[in-house]
Amino acid sequence: MFENLTQNINQAMRTLKGKGRITDINVASTVKEIRKALLDADVNYKVAKTVTDTIKDEAMGRQVLIAVEPGQLLIKIVHEELTKLMGEEKKDINLKGEPAIILIAGLQGSGKTTFSGKLASYLKKSGRNVLLAACDIYRPAAIDQLKVLGEQVGVEVYAEPENKNAVQIAQNAIRHAKATNKKVVIVDTAGRLAIDEQMMREIEAVKKALSPSETLFVVDSMTGQDAVNTAKTFNERLNFDGVVLTKLDGDSRGGAALSIRAVVDKPIKFISTGEKMEALDLFYPDRMASRILGMGDVISLVERAQQAYDEDEARRLNQQIRKNQFNFDDFLSQLQQIKKMGNLKDLVGMIPGVSSMMKDVEIDDDAFKPVEAIIRSMTPKERATPDIIDASRRRRIAAGSGTTIQEVNNLMKQFDGMRKMMKQMNSMNTKQMMRQAQQMRKG
Repeated sequence: MFENLTQNINQAMRTLKGKGRITDINVASTVKEIRKALLDADVNYKVAKTVTDTIKDEAMGRQVLIAVEPGQLLIKIVHEELTKLMGEEKKDINLKGEPAIILIAGLQGSGKTTFSGKLASYLKKSGRNVLLAACDIYRPAAIDQLKVLGEQVGVEVYAEPENKNAVQIAQNAIRHAKATNKKVVIVDTAGRLAIDEQMMREIEAVKKALSPSETLFVVDSMTGQDAVNTAKTFNERLNFDGVVLTKLDGDSRGGAALSIRAVVDKPIKFISTGEKMEALDLFYPDRMASRILGMGDVISLVERAQQAYDEDEARRLNQQIRKNQFNFDDFLSQLQQIKKMGNLKDLVGMIPGVSSMMKDVEIDDDAFKPVEAIIRSMTPKERATPDIIDASRRRRIAAGSGTTIQEVNNLMKQFDGMRKMMKQMNSMNTKQMMRQAQQMRKG
């Protein structure tokens, strides 16, 4: 999402490279470019001006303390100010209450229902018994969508399809949650194409009836400053507790993420990318600031990997590698693990330095599909013993997967290279263990 902003800020920083010291002139020039980069990213003008004025004051105030290059100092200051702008530290959701009630609000199309499913999955993984309440009584198929998501993540959905009273449905859902020992109730409410009085009165009535422990406002980050204005209006009526930014994998310029915290004075609590139920992250202002400055976000990348990690599968795979028996079934299993980690472009953006190198490269989430199609077109015996795949088998696999012979050959070549590398590593590890054993015997 922040590719252009990252590129423009880094370009602005280059004006200080090679400078021996910070001066009024070079700081003013750099800060002017940073402000322009923020405005181009659709950041609120007052917010952009305030943060760049602070950056300038900080830079000039610290010039006597310089122990690093001016460019490095300014990057540190910009990182600090972007972090402050987005809230300084992570804010957790409030789960107090028996059950804890989380009210989800926002405009139609903002991704409320999908987020509700993702949040249910997130809370379930932390050991909580969750109930989803379908209180969107207007949008066609809203209840069905929530039921599909609930089934997908293994969470019960409470719905009354014939009832057109959202307050009543929500209250009945709470009673059901208490009767079935649910610890958290996520209430998905109706949205509209634009803010209207009827909708606001209804969501106010639902909040008053439930007294939720947490009210979250879901914002489509691709709507730019409109998202900020909408958040302001909702906050005046609902006084919500936190913001959720959805569709961060889109082509938005990122201004909403940078402006919304300053304008409504409410923390961003979650960020969501893509449609996969696993693609939900807690919002860390310092990590987002690092990503904006092209520094990556290794911590979030590791956390994603840990969430997707299957200990039993990893143990089985390790045994396969040690026996030099790594095959296409194992390879396919690893692809599934990677896909669980979320949007590929988002993952690449977490690797320091890589996002700037890949700014003009289109990373498609469907990139693995041809590889998967080729592997799934193999027979079980071929997947288990790749060495038997000769020319005639390759032609059959290409025809069955809708790919070319060249694509099948390329995959076989890459897979063979991977197996050779694993074999070499095994050999080195075996020799190392033998040397250690010999040294122990000598000792």
